Amino acid sequence: MAELKTQPTKASVKEYLAAISDPQRRADCEALVQMMSKATGEAPKIWGAALVGFGSYRYTYDSGHSGEWALTGFASRKNDLTVYILSGFDPFPELMAKLGKYKTGKSCLYLKRLADVDQAVLAKLVKASVEAMRERWPD
Repeated sequence: MAELKTQPTKASVKEYLAAISDPQRRADCEALVQMMSKATGEAPKIWGAALVGFGSYRYTYDSGHSGEWALTGFASRKNDLTVYILSGFDPFPELMAKLGKYKTGKSCLYLKRLADVDQAVLAKLVKASVEAMRERWPD
């Protein structure tokens, strides 16, 4: 079984944030660091080249595939902030209805900027997702 390419690294989160040229995007990412640190009780780590992850969980699927991944995290992409809600969105319809302007993928929440969403609702969503992941994949 191939090993995942995206692994925790020793890269500096501070340097990652400092390299974001847009001041508003950098401020949004700094706010996400605070929010996710509070939700997980974990310090941020760079996973792969550009994912800021918080905590981790080990999983093994019925197929036998196993690995380790961040409980939550985000990445500053070219067009969006990508927030990783690993539990998916189906368990949280009330929060999603109150969140604001966003797009989703399977476990990705795409935001143009934090001002487009209710940050208190986003914080609740992140915390609820982390709790769901810890319940599903206990150590």
